[in-house]
Amino acid sequence: MAGVLTVPAPGRHPAPGRDPAPARDPGAGQDPAPGQDPAPGQDPAPGQDPAPAASPAHSPRRARGGPALSRIAVVGGGPGGLYAAALLKRLDPAREITVWERNAPADTFGFGVVLSDETLGGIREADPVVYEALGRDMVRWDDIDVVHRGHRSTSTGHGFAALGRRRLLEILHARCTDLGVRLRFRTEAPPAELLAADHDLVVAADGVHSRTREAHAAHFRPRITTHRCRYIWLAADFAFDAFRFETAETEYGVMQLHAYPYEAGASTAIVEMREEVWRAAGFDELDEAESTVRCAKIFTEALGGRELRSHRSAWTAFRTVVNERWSYGTTVLIGDAAHTAHFSIGSGTKLAVEDALALAHSLRDHPTPAEALAAYEAERRPVVESTQRAATASLQWFEELAGHADRPPRRFAFDLLTRSRRVTHANLRLRDPAFTATVERDFGCPPGTPPMFTPFRLRGLTLRNRIVVSPMDMYVAEDGLPGDFHLVHLGSRALGGPGLVMTEMVCVSPEGRITPGCTGLWTDEQAAAWSRITAFVHAQAPGTAIGVQLGHSGRKGSTRRMWEGIDQPLPEGNWPLVAASPLPYRPGVNQTPRALDRAGLTAVREEFAAAARRAAHAGFDLLELHCAHGYLLSGFLSPLTNRRTDGYGGDLAGRLRFPLEVFDAVREVWPEDRPMTVRVSATDWAQGGTSDEDAVAVARAFSEHGADAIDVSTGQVVPDETPAYGRSYQTPYADRIRNATGVPVIAVGAISSWDDVNSLLLAGRADLCALARPHLYDPHWTLHAAAEQGYEGPAAPWPAPYRAGNRPPPTGRRG
Repeated sequence: MAGVLTVPAPGRHPAPGRDPAPARDPGAGQDPAPGQDPAPGQDPAPGQDPAPAASPAHSPRRARGGPALSRIAVVGGGPGGLYAAALLKRLDPAREITVWERNAPADTFGFGVVLSDETLGGIREADPVVYEALGRDMVRWDDIDVVHRGHRSTSTGHGFAALGRRRLLEILHARCTDLGVRLRFRTEAPPAELLAADHDLVVAADGVHSRTREAHAAHFRPRITTHRCRYIWLAADFAFDAFRFETAETEYGVMQLHAYPYEAGASTAIVEMREEVWRAAGFDELDEAESTVRCAKIFTEALGGRELRSHRSAWTAFRTVVNERWSYGTTVLIGDAAHTAHFSIGSGTKLAVEDALALAHSLRDHPTPAEALAAYEAERRPVVESTQRAATASLQWFEELAGHADRPPRRFAFDLLTRSRRVTHANLRLRDPAFTATVERDFGCPPGTPPMFTPFRLRGLTLRNRIVVSPMDMYVAEDGLPGDFHLVHLGSRALGGPGLVMTEMVCVSPEGRITPGCTGLWTDEQAAAWSRITAFVHAQAPGTAIGVQLGHSGRKGSTRRMWEGIDQPLPEGNWPLVAASPLPYRPGVNQTPRALDRAGLTAVREEFAAAARRAAHAGFDLLELHCAHGYLLSGFLSPLTNRRTDGYGGDLAGRLRFPLEVFDAVREVWPEDRPMTVRVSATDWAQGGTSDEDAVAVARAFSEHGADAIDVSTGQVVPDETPAYGRSYQTPYADRIRNATGVPVIAVGAISSWDDVNSLLLAGRADLCALARPHLYDPHWTLHAAAEQGYEGPAAPWPAPYRAGNRPPPTGRRG
């Protein structure tokens, strides 16, 4: 097949034609890539010679063992569909492949496409002809400009490559034509069910509004989430010299510009804002031309007074598409039909092209279509889900843009660059050490000191670093007494160098235990046992603070130890439970608790106060009130678990009343100079549960009553929760509370690396970071983090008996 691709000369303005039908979302598959691409240098630049010879995996002949697919139908002529058609035809020139596209060849949404070096490397290997054609038109740059409140912060070393979306389609049209793919424009594809009857494979690349997906929704099981911002795709007739993010704080609210070059004299310009800002500004009443003029006026400084232009541009809200299955029989979804990722991380076309590559490879390597489609999904799904998690973090950051606006300009820029968690502090130091150093200085890092090793003050307590050993239930106490295990467990973590080590949830009464193995502070004997532990920490790990977390299990009590059957009732010896409302945790499994009456509320409040007095006498430096995870006080806060009709239920003020009464009683007896924190579940991960606004209001209420910090966790309130697990997945909730209230926050939840900790702190999303499982894996996690970063300062001193081990031991043989 041809080694030369004949492509029409590029044209900047899309050719006129009939209005595109709404088969694909304008913008759902577009690709500004804000700081997410790998650093330059990983792959040869477009235009360089490809590898000397294609690997057998990408031979134009059908590989031995692949299914014999003589007829293939592709629904949708976007980049993903066209590239899949070209690759499948190249693998077996005898195949009859037809692409149906309902629009004209020149009809397309958006203007520019950004592709990563990784994606370009895959294209180069799979089809050097397309790779070379892309290279002749792509523009490259390294910088990101973040303009906020008149201050321009520039970060370099990011490595972008872009070209016009229309040009990309021209290249793929030409490649398909050269290979013999039949392109049927302005033609509605027959339903996938009919196509499947006389084709061996149907590739559904018909976009975010996929008719194929909807026709078989019962099988694909799509979930589509519409988000809270409106955005519009526009273009400028000049090339920005960097990827530019700029905020405009208007009388209606904050608006955001995402702009990047895609050819020598043109740039994409996307304007985005919250729905309520969009309506307040009157954009809902403006037509396309009026919106375009208005956006140019708002961002006139960024544009240098130039105009913007549109091409059938419309305001829309981004929709995240997730499917439980990507194939049905011999019909397979790719690109936006299968999944979408917010444009702010630049992954729409990238994902579609990578889907096409993976699909072609799977059909080459597996003997039957069923096996090939299963392999395609198995390969791509983890990558896509990771990208979608990053995209969700990014789009949520922009949804909460107003809450970030008061950060100093360079911290704001760092926060923006690291918002998706794909670019981190360490990664940014490699890309742009000068920029990162200025952000560290602004944060207050002494020379050579990572952010995590800067001190932090809570009331009269100064923590020497920002690491907290999170509370972890051990379930090994006898009659509530902490023993040798707790001494060794907490003592070893304290020796490991954190600023603060927390106990597990210490119960305020025998009936408030989760399991028979929970510790307590309802007797003086227990307080004396805790004194032994705090004395050890203070004497042997000077500079490490130790805190106690007080709680009551509520309806989640009287269960077996975790490894014996989590949340399962005891086989015998169960005790009665109390809660806000008589709702069992698991109906038919756990017992129904008794709703606390006035006398019961008073008794529980006094149990908390008595336990706090004992904790003070035991020598704890900090006290945390446990109002999370569905335990007693959390049960009052959540509307899912509090169905009371008296003054302790109903609206949020009523649901807060008892937890605040308990907090006040504890604060009254807890020493004035010692800090108190409160752990909350900022979402129940369940419909009808705690809202974002509720979480902020709860945090603000505790702060107003004297809480020194809020420990922001999520979930574990109801058993049918659906958490969005992922790296640092709970930190956006801490960020939101910190932004909205100004109260210091402790971030928790799948924070596992010191790089994540430094990133969260430096971006201003957290003041302290609590880690649990990493400290079970490595009790000396903090000291090892210091050693790995080359830090030897006062915030992470090695205990004298351990100093000989402050460097990794040599490995391998030495002569």
